[in-house]
Amino acid sequence: MQSRGSSNRLSGLAFRSRIWALMLSMFATMAAIYVAGRLWQDAQSRVFLIKELDRITGQGQSAISVDDTLKVIACREQQKKLSALEMELAAAKQEGFVSKHLTKTNTDGTASRKRLLAVIGILTRFGRKNNRDAVRKAWMSSGAALKKLEDDKGIIIRFVIGRSPNRGDSSDKDIDNENRQTNDFMILENHVEAPEENSKKTKLFFAHAADTWDAEFYAKVNDDVYVNIDALGSMLGAYLDKPRVYIGCMKSGEVFSEPTHKWYEPDWWKFGDGKSYFRHASGEMFVISQAVAQFISINRAILRTYAHDDVSVGSWFIGLDVKHIDEAKFCCSSWSSGLSLCLSNTHTPDITQVIGGEDVLLCPQTLVHMEILE
Repeated sequence: MQSRGSSNRLSGLAFRSRIWALMLSMFATMAAIYVAGRLWQDAQSRVFLIKELDRITGQGQSAISVDDTLKVIACREQQKKLSALEMELAAAKQEGFVSKHLTKTNTDGTASRKRLLAVIGILTRFGRKNNRDAVRKAWMSSGAALKKLEDDKGIIIRFVIGRSPNRGDSSDKDIDNENRQTNDFMILENHVEAPEENSKKTKLFFAHAADTWDAEFYAKVNDDVYVNIDALGSMLGAYLDKPRVYIGCMKSGEVFSEPTHKWYEPDWWKFGDGKSYFRHASGEMFVISQAVAQFISINRAILRTYAHDDVSVGSWFIGLDVKHIDEAKFCCSSWSSGLSLCLSNTHTPDITQVIGGEDVLLCPQTLVHMEILE
C-alpha cells in the first residue's frame, strides 16, 4: 500500500501539470491572435497603399472588370442591331413604307419635300477644267439652269474631287475659286487626290451623297462622259419598285498580275486560280439605289477597295441581296460591240443628232472637243 505522503506528491504533480497546460494554451491563443492581427494590419496597409497609388497616378482600376467587359460586348451588339435596323429602314423607305413621323409635312398634311430622283457625282481631278466646262455646256448646265434641273426633275449633279496632298496649294485654290463661280462641286475634305485612291474616292462619294441627300438613286459618272438626262430619268423610273439595284454595263475580264500592266491588280491572288473578275458594272457610269448607297455609308470603314473602282464597288455587293441589272445603254467602252450609243473617239458627228436621240444615254471621251455646242 502507498503511504499518504506519496499520494499527496502525485496529486501535486498532476495539479502543476494542468496549470502548465492551461498556461501553454493561453499563450498559444494569444500568439495566434497576435499573428492574425498583424496579418490583418498588413492587408489593410496594402489596400491603403494601392488606393493611394491609384489616387496619385490617376490610373484607377488596374484591370477591366467582368461587368465592364460585358457592357462593352453589349454595346457592340447594340451597334450591330442599329446598323441592321438602319438597313431595314432604308429598304422600307425605298419600297415606300415610310412612317409619317419620318416625313416632314406641311400644315395641310402634304409632304413638304419630294424625294429626289437621283444624285449624280461626276468624278473629276485637278487639271481637268476643260472637261468640266465641256460637261457644263453639254448636259449638266450651271447657275439657274442647274437649280431648275434640281427643282423640276429632282436630279442633283455635282463634280466630285478631293484635296491636294499639299493641302492649300494652287490646285486646291483653283478648285475653290472655280467652285465659288459655279457652286457645283462636292469637295471631299478628308480625301487626298491620287490616281491610286480612286476607289476610296468613289466609296466616299456614295457615302457622303447618301448622308446629304434623300434620293431614289445615286450615280457615279466619269468627267469625259455625256449623259442624256431625260433618257436616264426615264430608265430609272422603271426601277423605282426595286429596293436594291445595281445598274450598269455589266462585264468581267482578266485579272492582271504583272506590275507593269496598265490594269495591274496588286490583290490579283484573291480572285482565284483562273484570275478572272466577277461580274461588275463598267466604271464609266453606274447607278445604285438608296438602300445600297446607305449600306456603303454605314459600312464605309470596313469595305475593302481594290486597284479599280468598278471592281471595288462590284465586290461590295457579291454577298448582298442586290439585283444586278445589265443596262446596254451604259455600254460605251471600246470593248463593247453592236451598240451605236457613243460618240467615236476619232469622229465627231453632229452633236445635236446625238443629243436628240431618245435611245442615247451616254457618250464618253469626246466632251473636250464639243466646241460645236457653243
